[in-house]
Amino acid sequence: QVRLVESGGGLVQPGGSLRLSCAASGFTFSINAMNWYRQAPGKERELVATISSTGGSRYYADSVRGRFTISRDNAKNTVYLQMNSLKPEDTAVYYCSRRENWGQGTQVTVSS
Repeated sequence: QVRLVESGGGLVQPGGSLRLSCAASGFTFSINAMNWYRQAPGKERELVATISSTGGSRYYADSVRGRFTISRDNAKNTVYLQMNSLKPEDTAVYYCSRRENWGQGTQVTVSS
């Protein structure tokens, strides 16, 4: 079955960086677009970034554009989210998704 496993979250100071990873299995990764979402406490889940199957097309939410980079390695069935210049408002649980499938999420906390 489809499995998405996120890792790489943690506690980081404002201005710091983290790289999230999402290991995928159970489907043909290389032909699927992949997404990163996040959900902060008391807020709705929001789309952060999307990458096309080949990596040639990427979308970013306005709130992260210029600070976050989505990438993928189709040989490793893994999608990444490089997060730089982190702000306290980036604190959330970050989820990897493909169509209706979701991972369990990884917590990112930005605080001094």
